[in-house]
Amino acid sequence: MANFNTHLSVAASCSTIVATLGIVLQGIDFQHGPWLIFLGIVGGMLPDIDAVNSRPVRLLFSVLALSAMTIVLSVCRKYYGLTYPLFFIGAFVYWLTRYLVLASIRRFTVHRGIFHSILALCFFSFSMTCISYYWLKQHAVYAWLNGFFLGLGFFVHLLLDEIYSVDVTNRRIKKSFGTALKLFNYKNVVSSAFMALCTF
Repeated sequence: MANFNTHLSVAASCSTIVATLGIVLQGIDFQHGPWLIFLGIVGGMLPDIDAVNSRPVRLLFSVLALSAMTIVLSVCRKYYGLTYPLFFIGAFVYWLTRYLVLASIRRFTVHRGIFHSILALCFFSFSMTCISYYWLKQHAVYAWLNGFFLGLGFFVHLLLDEIYSVDVTNRRIKKSFGTALKLFNYKNVVSSAFMALCTF
């Protein structure tokens, strides 16, 4: 399994290369590039959200909590303005994402389970697309680009873990081979069915 720094650097590199290519081909605006690279980096950390006791995952959840709070505040600001209810809504969303969701993942998931799958990749990519389009009111093209870059980082993570499960020098395949890059969690049909329902 690749370590955190490897996942971070490779996801950042791949996202930067693809974003730069999109800017050169004039398919992506220059000012949107850094955001897409950021999404690629976040996607590169997402498959390990079930490794809840690690520092990188706590960092990831802090980033996700801040992102969720920002999105909710930008939506609710139209209704509440800069008032105390808006402050409490933001604090609640941060707490919910940072602590309650993390505790739920710790309770109901195992590492390299459903989150290490193409099904989870689709769920997170489509979720990012929907959030961008319906909540952030972004143009459909950029909403899909947001989902694509998150999925790109996610896929790079799965691919790296699978590559690291092949020991080229000793010419052997480790026991972890096949657990990182899979369509769904073959060992837990219930979690796979629930993820498929959420993705749908």
